[in-house]
Amino acid sequence: MNKKSGTSKASADKLVKTIRRKTRQTYSSEEKIRIVLAGLRGEETISVLCRREGISESLYYSWSKEFLEAGKRRLSGDTARQATSPEVKELRSETTALKECVADLTLENRLLKKA
Repeated sequence: MNKKSGTSKASADKLVKTIRRKTRQTYSSEEKIRIVLAGLRGEETISVLCRREGISESLYYSWSKEFLEAGKRRLSGDTARQATSPEVKELRSETTALKECVADLTLENRLLKKA
């Protein structure tokens, strides 16, 4: 009997974790910015803001850190971004074509020098 209750408790815990994971609230970037700016304004404490928005303080501080670092990078002129997969494929094919062109021209140049 004890073993059965242990397995049912484990399965119940697993079910609760699955439900929490599926019902977890996701915030858009606009909502994150709104919350971080409200905290930076200082009209209310961070704990009150987080309680009202339903987020933990550690989540607020991680969003705030990301927000400020992104602003710092943008203001310093670093506008580099990650390339998307199609862009990478296109650039690789273009590089291959250019390498073939250079190889053909080098071979042609060597042949002309010999003649």
